[in-house]
Amino acid sequence: MKRSKSRKAATAGAVMALAATALAGPALTERGAQQAQALTAPVAMTADDLATWQTNGVVWAMAQSDGVVFAGGTFSAIRPPGADPGTGERQAVNFAAFDAATGAPTDCRLNFTVGSGAATVRALTVSPDGNTLYAGGNFAAVNGTHVSRVAAIDIATCKVRPDFNVSVSSTVHALAATDDTVYLGGDFTSVEGQSRSRFAALSTGGELRSWRADADLTGRAVEVTPDGRSVVLGGDFARVRGTDSHALAVVDSASGALKRAYGRTFVPRNSVVKSLHVDETGIYTANEGTGGGVFDGRIALDLDDFSQRWRDTCLGATQDVTVYQGVLYSSSHAHNCSSMGQFGELYERQHLLAESVDDPTPLLSWFPDTDDGPANVEQVGPRAMVVSASGGRDYMWVGGSFSRIASNGNKPQQGLVRFSNGPDTRDPTVPEGVNAANVISGVRVTWPASTDLDDRTLTYRIYRNGASEPVGTVRANSTFWDRPTVSFTDTTVKPGTDYTYRITAGDADDANTSARSEGATVRTPGTPTETTVEREATGDAYVNGSSVTSNYGTHQQLAVRGSSPYETYMRFSVPSPPSGMVLDDAKLTVTTSGDSYAPSTDTVSVRPVTGSWSESGVTYGGRPALGATALGSLDGAAESDSAYDIPLSKSAVGAAAGDSLDLALTSTGSDSMWLLARESGGTGPKLTLTYRKP
Repeated sequence: MKRSKSRKAATAGAVMALAATALAGPALTERGAQQAQALTAPVAMTADDLATWQTNGVVWAMAQSDGVVFAGGTFSAIRPPGADPGTGERQAVNFAAFDAATGAPTDCRLNFTVGSGAATVRALTVSPDGNTLYAGGNFAAVNGTHVSRVAAIDIATCKVRPDFNVSVSSTVHALAATDDTVYLGGDFTSVEGQSRSRFAALSTGGELRSWRADADLTGRAVEVTPDGRSVVLGGDFARVRGTDSHALAVVDSASGALKRAYGRTFVPRNSVVKSLHVDETGIYTANEGTGGGVFDGRIALDLDDFSQRWRDTCLGATQDVTVYQGVLYSSSHAHNCSSMGQFGELYERQHLLAESVDDPTPLLSWFPDTDDGPANVEQVGPRAMVVSASGGRDYMWVGGSFSRIASNGNKPQQGLVRFSNGPDTRDPTVPEGVNAANVISGVRVTWPASTDLDDRTLTYRIYRNGASEPVGTVRANSTFWDRPTVSFTDTTVKPGTDYTYRITAGDADDANTSARSEGATVRTPGTPTETTVEREATGDAYVNGSSVTSNYGTHQQLAVRGSSPYETYMRFSVPSPPSGMVLDDAKLTVTTSGDSYAPSTDTVSVRPVTGSWSESGVTYGGRPALGATALGSLDGAAESDSAYDIPLSKSAVGAAAGDSLDLALTSTGSDSMWLLARESGGTGPKLTLTYRKP
């Protein structure tokens, strides 16, 4: 009988520690590919970081076009994933372009430089037709071509457009483009020698437009509404066109006339808007504050009247936001969301979050994380986000000042990381702290809930005494800050019997399942009528008919085949039956390795070993004699990385009580089977014996 490591349970009857919520069906990406299944809806992006090239500095801005992701910032080189700083580097001065699907750089190379001071790229956006990349920041040349803090790049040729030659007096922090207009925000006070304070508009040919939305302090964000009639402004400013509208304003796209002012307190005076995202679902702000009583969270505004839909009040400055399939993803350094009924003060930072565009609570189950970054930069972690589609899959790219992926064992990864909408490949955490105790109705098993970075609702399976099928199943919700105690009561126990319980945790649709937990053992009260004993092999080896003098006793795998033969031998210590009991059932469990060639369709026989052998000395040329009668058989093993139970002759096993039982696995077929040896670490051959009172 086969028992797989990941499958749906055959037994329910579970006790829930926390009621599971109803889940919506799978959504579709823009290109029609089904989202990852092992996620809690509406999240449609996994938390599994993918191999991505790195920068040696800070990524401030990102944009994308047709499966190519553009990253701008303050850096001088890029390097392969996993490479240490200075290893395998390729020059990339403040800009790089990457294949969204592979994470590798493209052939487009642009160096943004300045004669004196520090050059940097702070803003990137792509024209609606996908043909032009606009870049802003503090730079004076692109690949040697003179520009002044803003440039237009022909994406097809990766060359600066010479017709777009505009002079801007200071750093550009924000860009937005329509079919005929490019909007700028920044520190500047003039464009093309004419007064423009912090915001300006250009034609796509580079001519300064009459549009005016002058502000008194830095413009950091600019976005155009989907109908093209309004422009949303964000930044440090207190006034726009002479009217109080701190940090946020909406103006007319044709003239710059103020359409919605937000006064002095809508965004608190010690907070600013760092970034904006606008799409058909609404307007979303990323806010950063300084000092006490700050607003660091996010605001959602409706498009019809620009009024507030909701506001989240997490503490920890937000740097950027983006929307994907009805979910607002944010990069921040959130450390306290207790004001929203979510996690309290962490005394550390959670840099990536997700929430519904309709309601910021509860925070959705998407918790990948980075570090803050090295000590020589402003340590805020991620700063920019963009989603790009390629090959039927969607990828979320995140850029910033981070240097490690905290959610993946603090793996070194600088400046860039990406995620996709599937497949989700990582297991929930292995249940820990499992406890088993006698109660009136049976045995109650309890454990703290596991966690999964992109799935709130997990399924737990409770295994008793090494059985292949669970004795019960429980579903429970959990997050990294809220891990309730989950419980299950086994009402089928027998008196005076030892039971050991192990738990697995699986995510949605059982796509990924953890290893079994450590066992929790309890003896039920009363006089026992049944007991089960497990014995792992004390020795195992295989021999090879094509190498008659070789010994394979230390190998981590065992092999069985008839032609060009392999034979496997294993030894078990068989205990004497407990007093007053007899052997009622015996089975051998073997596990195929994870290799693609491990399964076999051939029948494998279990035969008694009658000759002498040792794990360290047995060879094909000196193989032991075998008994003629098979003790059991396995009718093929169809899958890799799966366990299979083989019923054994009770009389033959019982005859070895108090002694060793030596078994051989043989075959007459030509299809080899590869099994895990005891050296593989806890998944080698196992003998399970059940004793009962007659």
